[in-house]
Parts: sequence; structure tokens; C-alpha cells
Amino acid sequence: MTRRDRQHRVARRALLLCFALALPWLSACRPAPTPAAKDASGLRNVAAERPVDAIYALRDRLLARDGAGFARVALPPALHAQVETAWRDGRSLWPLEELPLDSDIPRMLAALQEPDAARALTASFQRHIAGADGDIDQAVRTLVVFGSSYIQTDPDYTPDEREHVAQAMTALGDWALAAPLSDPKRAQHLFAALAAAANHTGIDGRSANADFARLGMTASLDRLSRFFSTLTAQLRLQYGLDFDSSLRSVQATLQQQTGDSARLRLQYRLGGSAVDAIVPVVRIDGHWYLADYVARARRSLGGPGVPAAAAPTGKP
Repeated sequence: MTRRDRQHRVARRALLLCFALALPWLSACRPAPTPAAKDASGLRNVAAERPVDAIYALRDRLLARDGAGFARVALPPALHAQVETAWRDGRSLWPLEELPLDSDIPRMLAALQEPDAARALTASFQRHIAGADGDIDQAVRTLVVFGSSYIQTDPDYTPDEREHVAQAMTALGDWALAAPLSDPKRAQHLFAALAAAANHTGIDGRSANADFARLGMTASLDRLSRFFSTLTAQLRLQYGLDFDSSLRSVQATLQQQTGDSARLRLQYRLGGSAVDAIVPVVRIDGHWYLADYVARARRSLGGPGVPAAAAPTGKP
């Protein structure tokens, strides 16, 4: 594939990928960012004391653009330490694995880090995409159909998650069909901002996995948070998709609790559409966490999810 072909492909996919990648952790659902280094007692101070706080703690970290803090409050301290070690060993990239199209992140960074990337991508956009509303609309519909089909067959997702993600993807698709995605001036601002942000991460897209292992989870997420902050800001400024507004609209209510397990009803608005989902949470050592996050973080280590030996404990 020639360099021009690569630029055309990236320019065509960038707007579609950015709204997918900008759904970092809403499918589970940031005050000032928490410092990267905290001891166990500090982690306890921000852990969820009530089932609904498992949602609100994550929401607050997202609003703060604090990816490292998000990972800390999403997992019990012992599991968080295991995942941090696994990043350095190259065995896990959780919580990036919660992102749609997570495997495209290194390729997107690499494309945006090419010399004069913003100008080249804008030129490619103007040649091939500007004004092509019909083609973009078809690409959006295809992405939503493909993504929904993938989610329905991926064994890593529970039935509740499949229903939730399907609602979120439909909402994003509806937004994208109405957004001015073919506007070249908006795309120019988007590419310029994303190219600068990609270079400022200090993570080389061509060797991203090696950089992730070198930096570890906490430092990597701190750097990627800057990129995603720019991405979500540009989606709001250029295309009217306000993720912060969506996060602030989050309402979590307790539907059922049995001992150390509970089910929450999660409601929020995304791109003008209402999302209404059920989210299971689990209490471990007296604090509440999203059950699916804990299970997938454990599986990322090569474990079986939530083994009996690590069964939730806490106050009845």
C-alpha cells in the first residue's frame, strides 16, 4: 500500500474511528486528576463505598481526563497491581481492551505522527471525502451494523453488556449521520489537533506495544489521556458531540442487591439519544466495582475471570 493510499484510508476512517474510540468507558458507566502514585490507603479513599458509587467514581475520573485514576478505582488494589505488572510483561493492555477498536490505536497514532500528517490527511480528505455525505453515511451504517454484530457474538460480553453497547452504538450512529462529517474545514481542525496530541503522547505508534511495556500501565494511561482529551474536545467543538455532557447526565440506581453482588440501572444521554442499561457490580474487600471490568482484567492476566479463590468479600 502506497503512502497516499494509507493517507486516504486513514482520512476516510479517522472520523469514524474517532467517535468509536471516544467511547472509552461509557459502556460501563473526571474533580482534578489524581496523582499517578498512591499507596493502598489512598486507593481506599476513592474506592466506591456504595454500589452506585462504582459508576460515579469511574465517571468522575473520565471527566477529569484521568485514565490512570480510572484504572485505579476500577479494580481492587491487588488486581490493579497485577495488571500493572502484566503491562510491563506485555501480557495485558487492560483497560485499553475496553475500548472499541482498541487494536487500531497504535495505527492511528502512527498515521498521525507521520511528517506533516495534518496537511497530508487534510489534503487526502479534500480529494476523497469532502462533500461525500452519502459515502460517509453508508460507512457509518456499515460500522454500526458490523460493530453490533461483533458485540453480539463476542463471548467476552455478557447479555447485559451486549444490550448496553448496542444502544450506545446506535446512539453514536444516529449522531454521526446528522453530524457534518464531510466538512473539510472541520476535518482540518480535527487532524491538526489530533496530530499535535499524538506527537505529545511520547508513545511511538510504530512501536506502541514496546512503549506501553516500557512505561507501564499508569504512565501509558496518563499519556493517552491527553490524546483522548483532545479527541473528545474536538468532537464537541467541530461536530457537537459532547461526551462530558453525557457523563454528567449519568444516573445510577440500585435495582437489586444480594450480599456482595448487585445490579444497577444506568441511564444517560449520548448524542441526543437516551441509553438505559443494567450493569452488575461486585463488592470485594468492602468496596464496589463493575463486575465485568474485574472479570476481564483478570482474564487479561490469563486467569478465568473471577475465580472462587478471589470471591468477593465484605460486609453483608
